[in-house]
Amino acid sequence: MLYEKLEKYAKSDVYPMHMPGHKRNAELLPGGFPLSFDITEISDFDDLKDPQGDLLETAKLAAEIYHSKQAFLLVNGSTVGILAGIGAHTKCGDTILATHGCHWSISNAAELFGLNITYATPKTDPDTGVPCSISPRVVEQALEENRSIKLVVITSPSYEGVVSDIETIADITHKQGALLLVDSAHGAHLGFSEKFPKNPITQGADIVVMSLHKTLPALTQCSLLHICSDRADMAQTKKMLYILQTSSPSYVLMASIDYCLRLLKSDSKRLFDEYEKNLSDFYASVRNLRNLTILRGNSPEFFDLDLGKIVIVTKNAALCGKELMSTFREKYSIELEKATEEYTIAMTSICDSKEGLTRLAAALCEIDASQ
Repeated sequence: MLYEKLEKYAKSDVYPMHMPGHKRNAELLPGGFPLSFDITEISDFDDLKDPQGDLLETAKLAAEIYHSKQAFLLVNGSTVGILAGIGAHTKCGDTILATHGCHWSISNAAELFGLNITYATPKTDPDTGVPCSISPRVVEQALEENRSIKLVVITSPSYEGVVSDIETIADITHKQGALLLVDSAHGAHLGFSEKFPKNPITQGADIVVMSLHKTLPALTQCSLLHICSDRADMAQTKKMLYILQTSSPSYVLMASIDYCLRLLKSDSKRLFDEYEKNLSDFYASVRNLRNLTILRGNSPEFFDLDLGKIVIVTKNAALCGKELMSTFREKYSIELEKATEEYTIAMTSICDSKEGLTRLAAALCEIDASQ
């Protein structure tokens, strides 16, 4: 395990006449920074640009766990994965189809690589203000109207946990001769439990990018890019990551990726069983809300929904989503993830405790009663 190897190295008497400049001097830089694990590409430690040892094993583990053909470690977040995935599978002047409201890295990729971009727009649920799933028919119409589209980029799940029918969209995309990249930054936890939606890697996507740090126990910026089919260009993807990703990758982050993956391999069933029970108890405790509403994806416009994203709708309450977020912060010391005028989002993961979700539920019920 990379973490254990770094720990052993930190305890050795090797003196660092190399980067980084802090030289593991904890006396000069107090505060709990992981200086002892923060190294560069020295002997016996692998090189992310051309992994042959520990980092290659971590990448193989990621591919094994998620059932992809090959995985690449990302230490610049899903942003660099999206940039690389788009850049590797297009050329200047090509057209890509993206989801309206997608992450800005997608439009940035279009600008960076000289691409044309057109958008598939999901419907908005009138009862909640939440964007619905992308209709496969909308994707099909866009591809029929513009035969020059080379790459379809679908965000699934969305920030709100809304999942689209990736299997059908993949079939449509491939019949039109295009490739499918899924921005699954919010979906790294999918595929480990039948209570959650399926992972797009197993649903026909060609390239999938995911952020371990968003919904799993990993440090911020820890992400993965997966090559999922023979249609995707493995060599060009590797080249793009070589160009776009930092030449000084953090071993702290790479150790975090490795640790997270090993935890999933060894203990995912127990972790997800507990997570499902905690979520079930939470939803049961807020089922009688009168003014606030929890999104459950009952409309047929929602193909599927990740219930780990708790979307609290304020349409029938006396306060808007942003005011609700402030109330949680100021009165209950609970910091939510995001707020719009219509709703707020509380993000959960396998690391949430029963006590944490109970506290959220109690605050939610109290706020609801005051409306």
